Amino acid sequence: MKLTPVDTIIALATPIGEGGISVIRISGPDALGIAGKTFRGKSEIAEAKTHTAHFGEITGKNGMTIDQVVAVVFRNPNSYTGEDTVEISCHGGILLTKRIIETLIACGARHAQPGEFTKRAFLNGKLDLSQAEAVADLIHARSDVAHRSSLAQLHGDLSRRVQNLRNKLIESISLLELELDFVEEGLEFVDKTRVIEQLKQTVADMQTLLESYKAGRIYREGAKVVIAGAPNVGKSSLLNALLNENRAIVTDIPGTTRDVIEEAISIDGIMFKVVDTAGVRETENAVEEEGVRRTEIQAENCDVLLLVVDVSRDLSAKEEKDLGVLVRKKTPASAVKIVVFNKIDLVPGQNGQIARRGKFVSGYPSVKVSAVTQAGIEDLRKLLTDVTIHNSQTSEGRITVTSARHFDALTRTMESLGLSLESLEQGRSGEFVTVDLRRALNSLGEITGEVTTDEILNDIFSKFCIGK
Repeated sequence: MKLTPVDTIIALATPIGEGGISVIRISGPDALGIAGKTFRGKSEIAEAKTHTAHFGEITGKNGMTIDQVVAVVFRNPNSYTGEDTVEISCHGGILLTKRIIETLIACGARHAQPGEFTKRAFLNGKLDLSQAEAVADLIHARSDVAHRSSLAQLHGDLSRRVQNLRNKLIESISLLELELDFVEEGLEFVDKTRVIEQLKQTVADMQTLLESYKAGRIYREGAKVVIAGAPNVGKSSLLNALLNENRAIVTDIPGTTRDVIEEAISIDGIMFKVVDTAGVRETENAVEEEGVRRTEIQAENCDVLLLVVDVSRDLSAKEEKDLGVLVRKKTPASAVKIVVFNKIDLVPGQNGQIARRGKFVSGYPSVKVSAVTQAGIEDLRKLLTDVTIHNSQTSEGRITVTSARHFDALTRTMESLGLSLESLEQGRSGEFVTVDLRRALNSLGEITGEVTTDEILNDIFSKFCIGK
């Protein structure tokens, strides 16, 4: 797909604010001409060679200097957008950048929409759609694994895998449609068994990608960890210990926490969104009751549930019942449950054992800690990384699906492939098979942008920052 630009766009490519340098990006058919109207240096920008830097001044309408700048020229197609592009590095100041942008807009540029530079790069074939999405993911990466997975997608790892799968589908479709041309002659030269085996292998490859999404979503968004338990078992103290700061209020009064508190931490390069919640118990206090309801809502959407138990006392039958309901009915089956036996500093002689743990905690991984003394906290951190990433089927060298959009496209592809296989195994005509195969082909094409709509593109690029 080749974009025929009709206008030239401009935006600040660096964050708004004061700093050493700000970069203003201009891209479009008249980028060099517009920049040349305001740039004064030893050479003319309009005549400059590609990939050259020029020192000079940006001047306003009255010829007065606005700032000293360095203008870097990128001629099409050798630029990020595939168009003529000029990047102006000026001194980092809100007033300066605003005046330069206003001057260039007065010379004929238009202010860019969110993600418009990357959208033009996609439309001009510089990036496919999954690579374009990786640009935004790379910018917003908040952990080492998010950075690595975004970079791999930007390098085209996922695109190559998807293209390989599409090529296999195209081969199967071509064979089946070729046979349809000779159906009246009664000729059959397609080995249906071979096509079935090929599609089964494609399904297996697709399943591997789909299974990678659980870890991939955590790479991109981080794992949501909910700290839950009865009142006064040390949930807020545990949050403070994990964060290594006094984020939550801690008292000896049960029910101190009435609302959820969320903080992000990075452990071994993995982002965790840790949520402290109100103690689970029946109460007549309307505010505390709302806190318990919010605890249940948080548990319903967690990746990991840290169930905190106070080892210095027995659990009551009512606490066992309430916590059992939280674990079995409120928490997703897919969520990892970890039992945290807290306050081991209060029972050193018993080595942190509790007389009655309750059936609801049996069979789950556990760790003994003291949120006050920090004992066992490193063990808890290691266990968190082990259960969320290290024990997943997705290893460092494998391609990971991180986008919900990609996961949806792959799911629809799998459904269509399943229908195609069913038709082949039941001996139906190739026409029935190819209809579903083409639907699968189109779903795969949505990932890289070979099949797309304006609605999809606008939705994707509207989430980008302006200037990218």
